Amino acid sequence: MKTLTVDLGDRSYPIYIGQGLLSQNLLAQHIRGQQVMVVSNETVAPLYMDKVLSQLEGFEVGQVILPDGEIYKTTEVLNQVYDGLLSGRFDRKTTLIALGGGVVGDMTGFAAACYQRGVDFIQIPTTLLAQVDSSVGGKTGVNHPKGKNMIGAFYQPQCVLCDTDTLNTLEDRQLSAGLAEVIKYGIIRDREFFDWLVAHAADLVGRDPEALSYAIERSCQNKADVVVADEREAGVRALLNLGHTFGHAIETAEDYRGLLHGEAVAVGMCLAAQMSEDMGWIDSKATQEVEQACKALQLPTAIPQGLKAEDLIEHMQVDKKVDKGRVRLILLKAVGDALMTGDYPDSALSALLACHCQA
Repeated sequence: MKTLTVDLGDRSYPIYIGQGLLSQNLLAQHIRGQQVMVVSNETVAPLYMDKVLSQLEGFEVGQVILPDGEIYKTTEVLNQVYDGLLSGRFDRKTTLIALGGGVVGDMTGFAAACYQRGVDFIQIPTTLLAQVDSSVGGKTGVNHPKGKNMIGAFYQPQCVLCDTDTLNTLEDRQLSAGLAEVIKYGIIRDREFFDWLVAHAADLVGRDPEALSYAIERSCQNKADVVVADEREAGVRALLNLGHTFGHAIETAEDYRGLLHGEAVAVGMCLAAQMSEDMGWIDSKATQEVEQACKALQLPTAIPQGLKAEDLIEHMQVDKKVDKGRVRLILLKAVGDALMTGDYPDSALSALLACHCQA
């Protein structure tokens, strides 16, 4: 087991990474009260709920099982968590446990931030995307039909427990979607890691345990370093959104029923690289490196057919990085070096999307 620390003073917490962690007694030390509510979904609960419950003997435990999918990441579905807490008379010393992927983690964390104005929660991410990104850093929230993750809060967990054995039941498409968030770290700040990922793409897609464990550990360390430097995204943390402004627009335009989040981010990273090239900041070789890396990890690199440039631009206007009506984008100065900027001609963005939207 590897243990990393997100160093936020009195709100610091560990990230546990390893095989078989759901069979070890790691949770109890992070639970301050006697009441625990485990939130999962219809896919994950049958696989791993019993292992989590076996660590919670002696506690008063409840369960909320949500439907599975990004389309259910809504305030209406979130009320199921509040209904369970209130019906069971869970108090202010309750700990919520998120058992699932990014949707479950984001919703459970947001419920914890809001219930009785704040109770503890623990992240047990069961997808690669959640293990390397969404479970770390305290971003919580739900989607809205007009914008992804626009309703939420910064709220840190008590710990993050990444049992890499849970990836054994993950579909290949979901695994590749998680690898989009992995390679993102290499593209924005860690060129050495990017080169390693390209060299080990076949191992990662092939689920080599050592390669996956290393990728998770290095991704979490990158994420932890950025979060410690900028917890509430006032500056450098925004770089973690490489590809996300484009990607979120694609997800919203498809009503959260098309590309998976990681797939949409991969397309967004390719668009960001192309726009960086169009601006003269990187050369075509760098753009090709980003696109080829995504393809090697079995990720899409093109905007889905049927989406319109003007619709994507409209959705991009509803983004947390918009400042005074200006969409700020994460672009590249090099592979391994990113910046956030609104300093680009409007025509550059519209031309990019018009060129890449397929009829």
